[in-house]
Amino acid sequence: MLKIIVLIGAPGAGKGTQARLLESRLGIPQISTGDMFREMKDADTPLAREVRGILASGMLVPDELTFEMVKARTARGDCKGTFVLDGFPRTAVQARMLESLSAQQGKPIEAILVDVPAEILERRLTGRRSCPECGEIYNIHFKAPELAGFCDLHPETELFQRADDTAEKVRVRLETYEENTKPLLEYYEGSGRLQRIDGTREPEEIYKEMESLVGSSVVVG
Repeated sequence: MLKIIVLIGAPGAGKGTQARLLESRLGIPQISTGDMFREMKDADTPLAREVRGILASGMLVPDELTFEMVKARTARGDCKGTFVLDGFPRTAVQARMLESLSAQQGKPIEAILVDVPAEILERRLTGRRSCPECGEIYNIHFKAPELAGFCDLHPETELFQRADDTAEKVRVRLETYEENTKPLLEYYEGSGRLQRIDGTREPEEIYKEMESLVGSSVVVG
């Protein structure tokens, strides 16, 4: 059975990891709004030029235009079968827009939430440290380097914390996510299409459950 999988998760929940695993192991394309916006920077189409103009003005891209991007992207050949949407919809308004695409493509929507408590998300995000030399990522709470503050692979290289991973900025990001996403979860839960997965476990454990939800009935086009 072909479907549209809406993958939902807060920053740090690991939904991007799960989307990539579904793509690499089951061949289900990951359709990310972040990738679409990056693609628009170089594309020479009327839609891309309109999006670039809005972004250059400092304004937010309207829901209708974001949905047009999703429609254009999912009309490509790799989306003939089941695909994962990562980053869309973000609101109940966008979710209602997606219903028309579901009807047009003849694919039901299934929403999956990678659920992680806020206190764990905070520790995951504020604890992240990166190596500027090789890009290796550590976490002072969950995956600490052998020598505090320095990369295992490059022992003389000091790790750094991203500017948006400070405690204050992380709280704002999580509060914004919760405020925007609550109506979206209620929308899919109200129609019986929301599945919740415990995202506090190891990625492979999470993936096994994810695959059991989507893998057995997926036929990739």
